[in-house]
Amino acid sequence: MPPRSRTKTPPRILLENVEPTIDCGRFRAKQTLGRRVVVSADVIRDGHEVLGARVRYKGPSAKDWSAAPLDAVGNDRFEGAFEATACGIWQFEIEAWSDRAATWRSEVRRKLDAGQADLASELAEGAALLEVEKLDIAVGLESTASEPHDQVSSGRFEVEVDRVLATAGSWYELFPRSFGGFAGVEAVLPELAELGFDVVYFPPIHPIGRSGRKGRNNAPEAKKGDPGSPWAIGAAEGGHDAIHPELGTIEEFDRLVARARELDLEIALDFAIQCSPDHPWLTEHPDWFQRRPDGTIKYAENPPKRYQDIVNVDWDTPDREGLWNALRDVVLHWATHGVHVFRVDNPHTKPLPFWEWLIAEVRRQHPDTIFLAEAFTRPAMMRALAKAGFSQSYTYFTWKNTKHDLVEYMDELTGEMASYYRPNFFANTPDILHEYLQSGGRPAFEARLVLAATLSPSYGIYSGYEAIENVAVAQGSEEYLDSEKYELKKRKVEGPLLPLIAKLNAIRRAHAPFRRLDNVTFLDTAHDDLIAYAKRSDSETLIVCVNLDPAATHEGLITVPASFGLPAAFAVQDLVADTTFAWQTGGNYVSLGPGRSHVLQAR
Repeated sequence: MPPRSRTKTPPRILLENVEPTIDCGRFRAKQTLGRRVVVSADVIRDGHEVLGARVRYKGPSAKDWSAAPLDAVGNDRFEGAFEATACGIWQFEIEAWSDRAATWRSEVRRKLDAGQADLASELAEGAALLEVEKLDIAVGLESTASEPHDQVSSGRFEVEVDRVLATAGSWYELFPRSFGGFAGVEAVLPELAELGFDVVYFPPIHPIGRSGRKGRNNAPEAKKGDPGSPWAIGAAEGGHDAIHPELGTIEEFDRLVARARELDLEIALDFAIQCSPDHPWLTEHPDWFQRRPDGTIKYAENPPKRYQDIVNVDWDTPDREGLWNALRDVVLHWATHGVHVFRVDNPHTKPLPFWEWLIAEVRRQHPDTIFLAEAFTRPAMMRALAKAGFSQSYTYFTWKNTKHDLVEYMDELTGEMASYYRPNFFANTPDILHEYLQSGGRPAFEARLVLAATLSPSYGIYSGYEAIENVAVAQGSEEYLDSEKYELKKRKVEGPLLPLIAKLNAIRRAHAPFRRLDNVTFLDTAHDDLIAYAKRSDSETLIVCVNLDPAATHEGLITVPASFGLPAAFAVQDLVADTTFAWQTGGNYVSLGPGRSHVLQAR
């Protein structure tokens, strides 16, 4: 049965598998400022025509479109790139066409190469093509490309370009109240800068409610003088846009942010969408909160955890627009005070459409804003949050303590997820003191620090890590004894791990392979207590070896594959200990004490 007549001839060229895209373009792909956006697609057509392709692209503030060629790389795949020179949303589309002049030249060339001398018909076709296309065909069958024929377009896609800090950086988390408020934190900023940190992150700095206030070690009732949890946000002094009076004034905060920038540090704030029962919103906007039939509000729970000092907003409120706008305005308020990095508390318990909207709204005014998703939940939800726009994400790294688990997890992170999921390997948090650290002492802390700092471009530690704080509130718990969440501490930046922290941060800044995620290759080792991996670029090879056992020395061979292209024999320098070893392609003997490591540069 013949096909139905059509008013328009269907295209002969098919464009498939356009990259970079996420879920067929439903979400924006991600790239980092200064890096190339590599674009590719399958360009398919029947017959033997020579095809051409290009990418058209436009930056966030550009009025006109630019274009760059796509080259055939085999198996109908075309690839090219453009430079991401500004933060914000970039648009691109792929165009493909039949190049009739190139097709004619290819056919004639093949016949000439085959010794076929009778080319009268082909020359006539070329003359006709010349007349139609008005081509200037030079001697030797060389020419410029012809006008596109059968041209098709992929449609437009978007790429979100973030600054480098969204991809790579070292974080230090501290409670300002434990350092004497904003003035005290400002005093230690030079030390944190000297240690090589990029971000200083604060838990909530807002007034803390008194209703349901928690006592020490999460006691249900506070005693006199207990300061309460900073995550119980809101009191008579104000809500999410206010500062706890004991921390300082807004002027002191502004001065702190400015001083941090002078030292190439950034202040990150916690954005926690939850309220104390004393938060002003409960009286100003009672319809933003869900009530029981008796009129009371249920406090927050995550069984078995209970948060008597916190109530959650009602995402199904009839005033959805008012609630969403108020939360957006909170972020914009702090952005006007110089904060362009936010760690978001439990985003997986809030609607995904809200995050997609809020992040886009904030970045429309402040394109360099970074959002870190603190979501320890189902992997599918963690991936969905990254797709919705979060710049980077917490991970399961804290619970990956064996060689098998680490290799398997890195394979997952560097696979399909790498195009949109940027991990941040926090070694500990105020909520997470893993059993490995509790029982392993200093060797465990050293091993985890090296792994976090060299496996992931972004990593972080919570204050006290450098001092090897490792006492849990109870056996089997990951909560700290005398947790800083519920009581005041007197903190200093001090501890036996500070020299190693400073050395690792300096190494990360000096060696670009540590600022990438997708360049890790795990090496064969003698047994599972030793883990080794390489981070490579075109110009250097770095090899990290770690003894995962915090209780015993282990030794054995670590294999450098011939595929690395290194000489048969070469020197490696330990960038931490500043010692040199003779290595070779193949097996290399390593002996490491409990939790110890090598961070080696191949010379």
